[in-house]
Amino acid sequence: MEPAVASSIETGNQRFGQVAIVGRPNVGKSSLLNRLVGQKISITAPKPQTTRHRITGILSEPRGQVVFVDTPGIHQGGSDALNRQLNRTARSGFDGVDLVLFVVQSGRFNEEDAGVLELIRQSGLPTILLINKIDLLQDKTALFPFLAQMQTLFDFLALYPLSAHRDRGFGGLLDLIFKYLPSGVPMYDPDEVTTITTRFMAAEIIREKMARLLHDELPYKTTVLIERFSEEPDLTEIDGVIYVARDSQKGIVIGSGGKKLKDIGSLARHDLEQMLQTKVMLRLWVRVREDWADDERAVQSLGYQLPE
Repeated sequence: MEPAVASSIETGNQRFGQVAIVGRPNVGKSSLLNRLVGQKISITAPKPQTTRHRITGILSEPRGQVVFVDTPGIHQGGSDALNRQLNRTARSGFDGVDLVLFVVQSGRFNEEDAGVLELIRQSGLPTILLINKIDLLQDKTALFPFLAQMQTLFDFLALYPLSAHRDRGFGGLLDLIFKYLPSGVPMYDPDEVTTITTRFMAAEIIREKMARLLHDELPYKTTVLIERFSEEPDLTEIDGVIYVARDSQKGIVIGSGGKKLKDIGSLARHDLEQMLQTKVMLRLWVRVREDWADDERAVQSLGYQLPE
């Protein structure tokens, strides 16, 4: 169900712009970013608010360049320092962008979605509505009343159904995005795909493996800090610390006989070696920092800060 969109941009008319990907937690924003850029930039896991930072992905084509901004899901509730910082980071996704991709789940629009839409309305930015996870619909005709409902809520540039998980519906999405970007020359080198550092990505990969291995057991107030990142031509040495907020949570991450921590390290090391194209020596420790997620200074010291 892809809308008809012009398949090309006039030659000589390069486009450049920043595009924010926004939505409530767990609607598939990070998977969408990775599909759009064609490379894994943002970590993914079947757990709300896996993304906790502002992540940028860069797509370069002969017709221009798009800088995509993926942010934490905007959600209601949760009053600790970590949640407040995540929502501030999410709202910063509107700063300096030319276009918004508002992601919702097919057939579902709840109070949190409405809250995100209100922020979009306040921003005054042109917005494309992306209806994700259409693969979950058994009866695709059920999508039509949902589309009709969404059209009444806001003057979207377009409504676009897709499945980021199964890579369905991307045929005309980039054409649609380029269509609404301003004219301009690329800001980044064509070989750049992100502005985040490999050190930061290492911490994100470790967090992703924790989320995938521990599932619902993973304490929400868990984070990763890279204390040492040493790169040589054939070997990268990484020391990472996993912080939890309670002593009782330490055993959950470490596991019986250290098995969980060993498995987390093994999976993370595999991905890091693929990314860095070197052998990786990864050492992980689990430490307790009491109630770190309730302390503004602790949250910022562990890397949760707004981009400058």
